[in-house]
Amino acid sequence: MDYWDERHLRYAIEVAKLSREHGNRPFGAVLVGPSGARLIVAENTQVTERDCTGHAETNLMRFASAQFDRDHLARCTLYASTEPCAMCAGAIYWGNVRRIVFALDEATLSQFIGDDPENVQLNLPAAQVFAAGRFSVELIGPALLEEALAVHEGFW
Repeated sequence: MDYWDERHLRYAIEVAKLSREHGNRPFGAVLVGPSGARLIVAENTQVTERDCTGHAETNLMRFASAQFDRDHLARCTLYASTEPCAMCAGAIYWGNVRRIVFALDEATLSQFIGDDPENVQLNLPAAQVFAAGRFSVELIGPALLEEALAVHEGFW
């Protein structure tokens, strides 16, 4: 991870804060193009949209695949405030994004949430989802754990 990765990852964490402020779960995602420009920002919308698939990364991939072709997406990086769940990892894979940088890992989040009834995560890390694919996806993280976990404090 370099300076720009940290900068974009911190922005994804800020988006997660906005998601929480907007009445949703605290998750955010940012798509950065090959030139380093931010292309798409997406929040979690599960609560406000009443959509169980409204995760930040899945929302981002819906927008991204409508705007960009697969070859372009293969050269982009997706920054996520939290490790993508199995559903989101699938959307990222099918959309052809080949590099993901995430802050909070799913195992740490699951421990933090504990027995909360909202903790319906599958025990299927993104790395396992990507390992089952035909092409490789670079997965970098966890990083900036304290900053990413702070967004969840008092929420669960």
